[in-house]
Amino acid sequence: MKLDYLLLDVFTRERLRGNPLAVVLRADGLLDDQMQKIAAEFNLSETVFLTKPKAERHAAGVRIFTPNVELPFAGHPTVGAAVALGLEAKTTAIRIEEKIGVITCVIERIDKARGNARFALPHLPERLGNAPDKVQTALALGLEPEDIGCGLYQPGVWSAGVVFYCIPVRSAAVLKRIKPERHGWAEIFPLGHNSVYVYTETPDEDGIDYAARMFSPGMGLGEDPATGSAAAALIGELAGQASSGQTEYVIRQGAEIGRLSLITVQIRKDGDTLTHGGIGGDAVIVGQGSLELDD
Repeated sequence: MKLDYLLLDVFTRERLRGNPLAVVLRADGLLDDQMQKIAAEFNLSETVFLTKPKAERHAAGVRIFTPNVELPFAGHPTVGAAVALGLEAKTTAIRIEEKIGVITCVIERIDKARGNARFALPHLPERLGNAPDKVQTALALGLEPEDIGCGLYQPGVWSAGVVFYCIPVRSAAVLKRIKPERHGWAEIFPLGHNSVYVYTETPDEDGIDYAARMFSPGMGLGEDPATGSAAAALIGELAGQASSGQTEYVIRQGAEIGRLSLITVQIRKDGDTLTHGGIGGDAVIVGQGSLELDD
């Protein structure tokens, strides 16, 4: 069996930055365990498998795997798959079928290898509970308890399809010196895949509103260069401090590991009620190839 694939860098226009993504084309003949093994072989934060959609008007079915698990939804695979499909079809809007539901993506072509995609969240974020106390959280992150917290933002557990512990810290300097302590991590952060999204405001960075880092040993990841599903979850916390109407923020991620990524988030509120959340970003095709599999 021979399968073609594309490699993209997502949440960037520059190759060898952002978050790498493998997009396996025409993957209908694969079993679930084969997809999981191929994702482990690529060993990227996520690998996408494109299949025939259930509805004819949709562009593709999309399966998303980390090296360890399948996810119902993820931001950088959605953006990357949408750009790859949009560039091929030369269209400005596509619908893709993920496990979480049908997602409509708006595509803007930049050049033959680059595009921008944005989409409304299929599920608005919901708060699932409180984060561990500051002492435990600081210990897990290699920080001091007084480092935890940023303005009015509070640690909490949020999900827009994937569960994250969203932890504010007081500055970009604190964010940079995080050194995760793996021992006891799953006991301190037991929900979901033990994923932690640490963020802070960046008032001194032109064009950047927040900086973030994401750690998820439960997904088979160390540090992820860019995490759209975590940014989607964070929208729930950001919306609490946002004004009524529409607001757009830019989150940088991955700079601390040499993979600068820029994630755009959109928030719309009617009074105190969150009515829309969106994620967007650029992607660039880096390469292509073929997988040779035994029949």
